[in-house]
Amino acid sequence: LVFRSRPFLRRVGVRDPRDPKRPRRRRAPRMLNDNQKIGTTLLGLGILFICLGVLFFFDKFLLSIGNVMFLAGLLFTMGLSRSARFFRKKARDCGLRASAVRDARIPSHRPPSGGVGCFFGGVLLVLVFRLPLIGMCLESFGFLNLFGNFFPIALQAMRQMPVLGTVLATPGVSALADKLAGVDGPSGRRARSWA
Repeated sequence: LVFRSRPFLRRVGVRDPRDPKRPRRRRAPRMLNDNQKIGTTLLGLGILFICLGVLFFFDKFLLSIGNVMFLAGLLFTMGLSRSARFFRKKARDCGLRASAVRDARIPSHRPPSGGVGCFFGGVLLVLVFRLPLIGMCLESFGFLNLFGNFFPIALQAMRQMPVLGTVLATPGVSALADKLAGVDGPSGRRARSWA
């Protein structure tokens, strides 16, 4: 019992695993499972094909393949239930606030879902109706409405990268990136809305 006491172990130089003064080890980063690896690959390929489709003057085939890969990658990465929950929450949050609905006497049984509707409407226009220009405009508007909250987080992550961080630190590029991401400055806070 004497040999296991904390003062004795400190004197000898052995650290007790229950010692609160012992420095904690950092946890290893969480590894991706196979579905998330496949999903990340499909997301990357989908974005690549969408960019190539836009670059080649809104090529219908490349945009269609890119949309299918992007949606499949999103489903694989997040999972089916989490993806459905994300889109349902975005559709619900995109509507009018309850107080505004009460004051204006607008029926609130079905709030408008701008981001989700525009995103999937644009995908539908590209895939089914073969209208790539209108579909990509509508899809990009919906994409910005759905994933616009992630832009400040992505900007902060890019500022920590070795080469990209120095480019983003230059005065002109920094102000432009802050304005596009909707943040006040390098601190990364969301800018106040004009409304």
